[in-house]
Amino acid sequence: MHLKEIVVRLATRQEHAHYHKLMQDHHYLGSARPVGETLYYVAIWRTHWIALLSFSSAAMKCAPRDQWIGWRYRHQFDRLNLVTNNSRFLILPQWHIPNAATRILSLCQRRLQADWMQHFHHPLLLLETFVDPEHFHGTIYRAANWTLLGSTKGFRRASAHGYQPNASPKLVFVYALQRNVQHLLSQSYLKPAYQCGTPKLMLTANQMNALPAFFKSIPDPRRKQGRRHRLETILAIATGAILCGRVGYKGIAEWAQSLSQDARARFQCYYKQERYHTPSEYIIRDTLIRVKPDALDQALRHWSEQYSAADESLAIDGKTMRSAIDNEGKQVHIMSAIGHETLNCYTQKKLENAAQTAAQ
Repeated sequence: MHLKEIVVRLATRQEHAHYHKLMQDHHYLGSARPVGETLYYVAIWRTHWIALLSFSSAAMKCAPRDQWIGWRYRHQFDRLNLVTNNSRFLILPQWHIPNAATRILSLCQRRLQADWMQHFHHPLLLLETFVDPEHFHGTIYRAANWTLLGSTKGFRRASAHGYQPNASPKLVFVYALQRNVQHLLSQSYLKPAYQCGTPKLMLTANQMNALPAFFKSIPDPRRKQGRRHRLETILAIATGAILCGRVGYKGIAEWAQSLSQDARARFQCYYKQERYHTPSEYIIRDTLIRVKPDALDQALRHWSEQYSAADESLAIDGKTMRSAIDNEGKQVHIMSAIGHETLNCYTQKKLENAAQTAAQ
């Protein structure tokens, strides 16, 4: 077999069932469920399938990768979609030919950016993969000029329980699809061509613990009968969800439901039958429309004063709300203050006279 005769292409939808069956039968981890944005590739020699590959969304957290990139904790979560993970790579039985795997990986790398742009409408900057040292040494990736960054800490993500210990740490390899990829991903301002995520942050454990305290001074507008969830808990969860990019009452409720038991404990959620329970969409909506806006605004100001220290400068942006008229028949003008370093929106205020403010 001549290596130049190998062709790599995307698996069609009709071929997905056969693809997953082969992966389940021959890969030691079995067939992986699609995680986020996923593409499946097959390597073909003449009419024979000789290898299978899949690329999925990048790992949420990976210390060696994050340290190598050098991006800030608040930046990485809206830039992870610029990174993809080579989640599976299988050479089918009877096709273990010298240098074939490296050739297949190289062919896949060449077309991956164009395929990703066509299917998901945004570019890629970095590839990553994890190699189990108990089974492999990463020889294929080393030969294809991937960079070994180190090892994971041996934990895996479990949706209901946060992170759990895994059997063994994995080797972390990365491959840059663009020059200066570390600078591109870590800089404070991301170039417009790569702005495909929503600026947001992920809350740390300390921030979750501290957030409810900022709302304790707000009077509870609800009647005392039937209260289960603390007002500060509901407001802290709503704030956390919005900071993490969720929109609307439904989005806030879904984010709350996704919280682990540890995270719910940090938000001081309602505890019953040895479990923490989050407020429903109805409770969140009913509470938010009752709370006095001025009191909520003041609490958020105190939060922003504490957590905006990382921003050396602020960008001021003003907008006129279309089809929005106040009680006096005037159009509503909103001015926002956004941190250059963290890209966080720290305040939004209604202005009485937009033209006068712009002149100032």
